[in-house]
Amino acid sequence: MYEHYNGKFEKHVYIIHPGEYYASGEPVLISTVLGSCVGVAFYDQQRRIGGLNHFMLPGSLDAKSFMTSETGKYGMFAMELLINELIKMGARKERLRAKVFGGGHVLQNDAGEDGGVPQSNIDFAFEYLDTERIPVEASDVGGTVGRKLFLDPQTFRVMLKRVTGRLIVDVEKEEEEYLEQLRRRRGQKRKGDVTLFD
Repeated sequence: MYEHYNGKFEKHVYIIHPGEYYASGEPVLISTVLGSCVGVAFYDQQRRIGGLNHFMLPGSLDAKSFMTSETGKYGMFAMELLINELIKMGARKERLRAKVFGGGHVLQNDAGEDGGVPQSNIDFAFEYLDTERIPVEASDVGGTVGRKLFLDPQTFRVMLKRVTGRLIVDVEKEEEEYLEQLRRRRGQKRKGDVTLFD
């Protein structure tokens, strides 16, 4: 995570990368750039606190239930970390609302009939939120573009811009590296009894 002051918005901005999350009730912005990854924003209106995660599954979901899928465990971890952080800050799970972004087909080696990793990321996010009965207020997913977004955690307002060109090349490189790390860790985990987390 990287933090800096943005003069245009006159706020501190917390930039998260794949595998990261951030939650706050302060007058800040949380930002990320999504390609194949998905970001889910959560908000508790009563406490005026929100957060955003940025995750990727290491493969396509092929199990009947993401709850029992090894691939789904990576997304579960990303969701639970952020939700638990919000609860520590005073949120209540039954008051949470969500917005879902990302899952664009930007990775060159991920063109499958089933939609591959991007579609699995999207499917996982919506299935998880449905299972946990967290209403989805808005979404912008799929397609072939990346997305740069800013979340105001106090108001749940999201500013989104679709991105292509040089920025999406940089995002693709970062996500390819992260996806390779996840796949290596998943392979290592199969060899023993140790569970690895980011």
